[in-house]
Amino acid sequence: MPMTEQATGAHHPQPRPRSGGQQPTPVEHVTGAQSLIRSLEEVGADTVFGIPGGAILPAYDPLMDSSRVRHVLVRHEQGAGHAATGYAQATGKVGVCMATSGPGATNLVTPIADAHMDSVPMVAITGQVASTSIGTDAFQEADIVGITMPITKHNFLVTKAEDIPRVIAQAFHIASTGRPGPVLVDISKDALQARTTFSWPPTMDLPGYRPVTKPHAKQIREAAKLIASAKRPVLYVGGGVLKAKATAELKVLAELTGAPVTTTLMGLGAFPDSHPLHVGMPGMHGAVTAVTALQKADLIVALGARFDDRVTGKLDSFAPYAKIVHADIDPAEIGKNRAADVPIVGDAREVVADLIQAVQKEHSDGHRGDYSAWWKDLSRWRETYPLGYDQPDDGSLSPQQVIERIGQLAPEGTVFAAGVGQHQMWAAHFIQYDKPATWLNSGGAGTMGYAVPAAMGAKAGVPDRAVWAIDGDGCFQMTNQELTTCALNNIPIKVAVINNGALGMVRQWQTLFYNQRYSNTVLHSGPEHDGKEPAQGTRIPDFVKLSEAMGCHAIRCEDPADLDKVIEEANAINDRPVVVDFIVHQDAMVWPMVAAGTSNDEIMAARDVRPDFGDNEDD
Repeated sequence: MPMTEQATGAHHPQPRPRSGGQQPTPVEHVTGAQSLIRSLEEVGADTVFGIPGGAILPAYDPLMDSSRVRHVLVRHEQGAGHAATGYAQATGKVGVCMATSGPGATNLVTPIADAHMDSVPMVAITGQVASTSIGTDAFQEADIVGITMPITKHNFLVTKAEDIPRVIAQAFHIASTGRPGPVLVDISKDALQARTTFSWPPTMDLPGYRPVTKPHAKQIREAAKLIASAKRPVLYVGGGVLKAKATAELKVLAELTGAPVTTTLMGLGAFPDSHPLHVGMPGMHGAVTAVTALQKADLIVALGARFDDRVTGKLDSFAPYAKIVHADIDPAEIGKNRAADVPIVGDAREVVADLIQAVQKEHSDGHRGDYSAWWKDLSRWRETYPLGYDQPDDGSLSPQQVIERIGQLAPEGTVFAAGVGQHQMWAAHFIQYDKPATWLNSGGAGTMGYAVPAAMGAKAGVPDRAVWAIDGDGCFQMTNQELTTCALNNIPIKVAVINNGALGMVRQWQTLFYNQRYSNTVLHSGPEHDGKEPAQGTRIPDFVKLSEAMGCHAIRCEDPADLDKVIEEANAINDRPVVVDFIVHQDAMVWPMVAAGTSNDEIMAARDVRPDFGDNEDD
């Protein structure tokens, strides 16, 4: 059964016509399908990624006549879902994807789960078999409402044409307010075909959906007192700060307090990487300084972050000396993993703005934290254990250098989308993110195949900005068919395939924990290289030929001497997608690393290199 319409969420103004006018539109006599497209126009959806099929087909006919909604015909529904996510992350608007019933809808499950884990505003519209056939195992029937119930913020089953405008308005409202997330709207085929009337705006009725956005003043004052009295504070910043568009306020708070800032994988770009207060990304593969700062802190101020396992490591040993201020729009996150001494429910932008005023009052009252000894420690760790990498002894390409140079040579404002694995971590470390909405990745779900379609969606949403997908040869083989979509729809993304011939992160774990037994992680068995030794990198398929067959400009780069020239060539081509197959050394590893299930105290700066922090920081 679908969730009731009194689900979780937030209260915001009623939807209005796009013009912003107060008067409702005249009543029109339309089909349910026409009502759907008109509703999408009115909520401001300008791009839909999807594939038609039997149950959703009635909606595709009026879509053809819309001058306000662009449809991008993808090659796989998973591509549609990730494109909608990339579009949403790059633009801040609700991403929209559409699929037919049965397998079309179930192919959206992975991107819906992905959006749910990363709190991305998305509306997925699916066709359903006729209402009289629901529950009969009809052709291409699947209970997509039941399937997606645990991975959506809310979902709807619509069987009456007259409900379509209200449901679409509610879906976009729920997806984009409070803690953002995916909303599914499943519409039966007979509801799309039936005659109805359309007028806008509809009346929304969501009595149970009232997210708290304004934080409690007493909790803000308590947090400010802790900040002023702390000796070793850390601002632990997650993706919620980006969702709330609170980056400007965060910078003011950080500079006001002088506390170090660490930004999670989902929070990169919320605070400038180049800022002297930034100590890096925390987590399993986080910077030594960031991980250690959290471990040694006496106060952690968590803003829009959720203390997930990749950040905390072994939970009962995480940040043993720290009091916790935890601010989040979702009250369910507070105390879920780590008890909060000062819980604050509210929108991150309002929380940070109020914290600034409260801290200023503490300062005016003569209460200001002295963090000089703390920064002495932090600076020593940062100087002793910086991020870095070694060049391969055999003269082959270093994957870290490839990614670093892509970041350095990219035009200003470039958006980077990463797949999942080693290349994702290297892209997080070796590209500098100084602005919000420049880093897109699958953080919570860790979805291989995310990069290419997400980059496609981002480029569709921000066509004036360069978009690079940093992908691995494993990830690339999951969703590269969307390059055809890019070529046919004038979406000129750039793709760097970091080709080490293996499922790199899994291979790294096999190297470290499975006695170098590489079970089913090698991807490159095949032709000889220069007639002498096995080829480096994946050669079957040949990514250059494959990409050219899909309408892309394709280049292979194997020599470090060619690196800058190849990247500059890719940057100069903007009339079609570009794919660069970078053949890199297969034994490169991601460091630092905290092994799964161990304490963050066990962080390794490099292989067999455990940092020495001394004992004086534990006071």
